[in-house]
Amino acid sequence: MKSWRSILKIILPLAIGGLILWWMYRGFDWATLQRALTSEMDWTWMWLSFPFGILAQVFRALRWRQVLRPLGEHPRLHTSINAIFLSYASSLAIPRVGEVLRCGVLKRYDGVNFSRGLGTVVTERVVDMVMIALLSVLVFVLQIPVFIEFFEQTGLSLGGFLSRFTTTGWFVTILSGLLIVGMGAYLLRRYELMMRTRSVLKELAEGLLSIRKVDGVGRFLFYSVAIWACYFLHFYLTFYCFSYTRELGLTVAMVAFVVGTFAVLVPTPNGAGPWHFAVKTVLMLYGVAGDDGALFALIVHTVQTLLVAVLGVYSLLALLATTPKGNNP
Repeated sequence: MKSWRSILKIILPLAIGGLILWWMYRGFDWATLQRALTSEMDWTWMWLSFPFGILAQVFRALRWRQVLRPLGEHPRLHTSINAIFLSYASSLAIPRVGEVLRCGVLKRYDGVNFSRGLGTVVTERVVDMVMIALLSVLVFVLQIPVFIEFFEQTGLSLGGFLSRFTTTGWFVTILSGLLIVGMGAYLLRRYELMMRTRSVLKELAEGLLSIRKVDGVGRFLFYSVAIWACYFLHFYLTFYCFSYTRELGLTVAMVAFVVGTFAVLVPTPNGAGPWHFAVKTVLMLYGVAGDDGALFALIVHTVQTLLVAVLGVYSLLALLATTPKGNNP
């Protein structure tokens, strides 16, 4: 039974993401992809976005070390960064496995207590949820005039816009929502099972509450803001790669970024499928043709996923060359 569950954890997310991608690109003209990659898109902006994708993970490692320090845990910086790189890359194969894997890396190489480490990961997730909630409110407030003007100029009501969704489009939206809820319930169940052990509960609680004892609240807030600022710039700069998105502006990119962030919560590899659907839909709302929006989502997601994979390979090689604490000659 356990082996079947393990297999389903791998196959089901791949199947869901693959099914949504197949539906989105089933009639796609693949010649346009070749033209875009070879002659139509400006790769300079794509390359310029890479440092921000890397910095987001580095800032996450810095924040993680800061939260661990009050617990008496002092992982090395390079180990923490490599653990973050590897966690994101491993989640491409099995969604969410990286959150546990990175705690295992610090335990293996720097002797960090696993349960405390996992507790701080939960703390990080709570902080990230607050950050994305604040960003969502900001985007909504900024875009209210845009939405009103859009509906006035087009003569559409909100219901009229939603009526443009196909049956399959509604199915994908509802399915993604159900998967997010199901994933949340699954994670809560896992944490509940872990908490049945008193010592684990204590260590996990220490990790959760570590933010209260953090040394340098200002630095912690800076890291938290920097993480999401880098994530956004990593995405926003890709708008300048394409003629049909470079004039859309900062706020449109923020809307697409926020909606895409929620789509990534669906347990597919790096949000593949739901993220494409969400970003394409937002771009269509702002006048981008459906095929162009689908092409943008395909290229940006693929390239940025490759960057995550490359960082994962680098971190694996770096960790293999790292001597665990206590084993130094």
